[in-house]
Amino acid sequence: MSAVTTAITGGSAEWKLPYRGKVGMAGLIVAESAIFTIFVVAYLFYLGKRTSGPTPREVLETPIFFTVCLLSSSLTIHLASKELARGHRVMFRILWSITIALGALFLFGTAREWHRLIYERGLTISTNLFGTTYYSLVGLHATHVTAGLIMLGIVLLFSLADRVGMDQSERIETLSMYWHFVDAVWVVVFTVVYLIGR
Repeated sequence: MSAVTTAITGGSAEWKLPYRGKVGMAGLIVAESAIFTIFVVAYLFYLGKRTSGPTPREVLETPIFFTVCLLSSSLTIHLASKELARGHRVMFRILWSITIALGALFLFGTAREWHRLIYERGLTISTNLFGTTYYSLVGLHATHVTAGLIMLGIVLLFSLADRVGMDQSERIETLSMYWHFVDAVWVVVFTVVYLIGR
């Protein structure tokens, strides 16, 4: 070990490049964060500028239960990846399946809310500026949840075929990063749409 490397690392093991999957996922998350920022800013900018109803206060119901489901899935996916790293495949599958179920419940809640808004309240994407920005922002998030669930489902299928083990734990952690991002974005969307926007 050279003197420079020793000075930088303090005499410890040589520094390694980070796992390229995590670097790639971090890049994707940064790019997706920029897209979500544009949609959130557009929602806030057009808030209150609609010329006709319905308004958020009149039609929106706060989805607390489904929000708890989605945020809880961050914990289950974290625990699942830790279990896989320890070599506990059965526990990994259980926690991974719970994560999928919680994400699917959240999507069901979004679909139910949209059905109510469209068929009972008459709010569509073309009704007014609120409808346009609401469906765009919440729909963008729902699309990301759907993509995440597809990826989680594929991993579960591979796991059931006994093709996911400790050697894939870094890949699982990378996918977990995406799911944590989706959950974090929902905190922002929930705050903007259901708290500030009402």
